[in-house]
Formats: sequence, C-alpha cells, structure tokens
Amino acid sequence: MDKMPRWADVFLIPLISLLLAAGLSALVILAIGENPWAAVKMMVSGALGSTYGWGYTLYYTTNFIFTGLAVAVAYHARLFNIGGEGQAMLGGLGVALACLYLPLPHWLLALPVAAIGAALFGAAWALIPAYLQAKRGSHIVITTIMFNFIAAGLLNYLLVNLLRPVGSMDPATDKFPEGTHLPTLHDLLAPIGIEFSKAAPANVTFVVALLACLAVWLLLWRTRLGYEIRAFGHSEPAAVYAGINPVKITMIAMLISGGLAGLMAVNNVMGEAERLVLNAVEGAGFIGIAVALMGRNHPFGVLIAALLFGFLYQGGAELALWTSIPRELIVVIQALVILFTGALDHMVRMPLERIFLSLRKGA
Repeated sequence: MDKMPRWADVFLIPLISLLLAAGLSALVILAIGENPWAAVKMMVSGALGSTYGWGYTLYYTTNFIFTGLAVAVAYHARLFNIGGEGQAMLGGLGVALACLYLPLPHWLLALPVAAIGAALFGAAWALIPAYLQAKRGSHIVITTIMFNFIAAGLLNYLLVNLLRPVGSMDPATDKFPEGTHLPTLHDLLAPIGIEFSKAAPANVTFVVALLACLAVWLLLWRTRLGYEIRAFGHSEPAAVYAGINPVKITMIAMLISGGLAGLMAVNNVMGEAERLVLNAVEGAGFIGIAVALMGRNHPFGVLIAALLFGFLYQGGAELALWTSIPRELIVVIQALVILFTGALDHMVRMPLERIFLSLRKGA
C-alpha cells in the first residue's frame, strides 16, 4: 500500500520543497539588504510580463525539457545519466555538420535532418558509457561525468583546429546557411494574428520539445520496450527472471537518453546561435538532472519543472540586470531550488507520509 496518495507525491512534495527554497532565498535576499517581494515581482515581470520575457523563458524551457527527459528515461532503467552536458555538446556537432555540409534549402527539411544528426551524435556519446556499464560493470555516473570533460576537450579541438573559418579568431563554426534558419515563435504566430517579440530566441524547437514529451510518455507507458525499461529499473533480478536482457535494456535506455540530450542542440545551436560555438550548452545538461528529479521522471512533470527553471533563468537574469542583487546570488537561489527538490526530498516526504498514514488510520 502506498504511504501517500499519488497526487501528493507528484504535486504536494515538489510544491512544499519549492516554498521552502523560496523562503530561504527570501531570507538570503533580506540579509543583503534587498526587498524579497520586490525581487519576486521583478522576476515575474522579467520572465512572464512580456512576450520578450516569455520568449527567453520558453527558450530555456526547451533546453531543460530535452535534458530532463534524457535523465528521466535513463532513471527509469535505474541508470543515473550525468552525461547530458557532453551528449548535448556532441549533439551540437551533429547539427553543425548537417547544416554546413548537407544541401538543405529549407528549414522544413533542415529541421528533421539536423534533429537526426543531433540525436545520433548524442546517442553515440552515450554508447561507450552504456557499454562499460552493461558489459564491464563500470558505474554509469563516473563514466558519464568523465565523458563530459572529454566532450568539452574534443569540441574545443574541433572548433579551433578544423571547423573555425579561415581568418576568424572566434572558436566557432561559420554561420549556417540561411535556408537552415529556424522560424521563431514570432514567425509562427504572426500569420494567425498573435504578436510575439522578434528579439526573443524561442523557436519552433519548443514544439519539437513538446512532441518529445509525448513520445517519451508513449514509449515508457504504452510500449513493450517501455515496460521492460521500467521493470528493469524496479527490480533487475525480477526482470531477468521474466526474460528481460539487462545488457539490451541498459544499452537501449542510454542510447535513447543520449539522443534526447543531443536534441537540445537543435534549439541552442540551430535555432538561436545559428552556428556552433564553444560552451553553447551552458550547464543545461546538469540542470536537466534537477528538472527530472523535480518532475518525478514523468514527461509531464519534466515539462512543468523545465518551465519553472526557465522562469528562474530568465527572471534571475532580469534581477541581476536591474537590481543590485549580484548574479552569483541568482545561482544560489537556483541551487536552493535544486537542493530542496532533489537532495532534501526526504526531509519533506517523511513527515508527509506520517501525516497521511495517521489520517488513513483515523479514518
């Protein structure tokens, strides 16, 4: 019997954790002599008060959806993929090679081709850690962390020595051809009479991210493979007894996870920068871990958590720009949200379980 209702696990625990993080953040802001309520209003106004703010919020949200889904899929197979950062970096390489070296005259053709390239390169970067875990017992956390650094070094070498245009000092590729440029939300909404900021980077990849949420839900809860992944994650001995191959599930789950992380590059490399630059991922691979944990590794939960972190990123940027609150404190606030929704989950869960058990006994 469950110790608490499902709705409490999915909604109530993250909400209380978020309120605790917000309360502690307010105390920190008070300690430096600023008004917490004014800071909250500034964040809400900066992230949600205009189509410009929404554009940046949805842009960050798109990144976090992909990396959050990547962590969630692996987690359902009892695999903790910490390599989303490196997989997204290599996904950007796949996007760049497709856009620069393939004849793609229109974004309707360029988008699926680049997405396939991003997913393949991201999955390829997850392949070796998956093999080492499945065949040699090397812990997936250690190998995926190490591969993040290898990916950064590899991408740095390629951008500086092979992909950088002649005469350029910037470690980045050339600008992608105009035919590969993705439409922004302004371009998509203008024909139906909805005004949206031209300057905001949110683009059609947000729609792809929503479709990815649906696809992951269908995979995990409506297919045989998804059932095998979840069964393996719940109990490896029981899964083996039922005829599920651990090596196969480990490899497939990690390949899907790496492919989802790689897809993030469609948004930031193809949709926003329109070229591959160094450090384009900007920590989104690690934020995906918090997004997955807060979203309870469910695609819908990942979507909501990604939207929250998109709000924190954009609202935090506005706060650092227009107030005397330092940028470093914004990182502290984001870290507190991650701390309470992830590492300190049981601090909220255990008292709630006791409350619901006592209510059940009293009834």
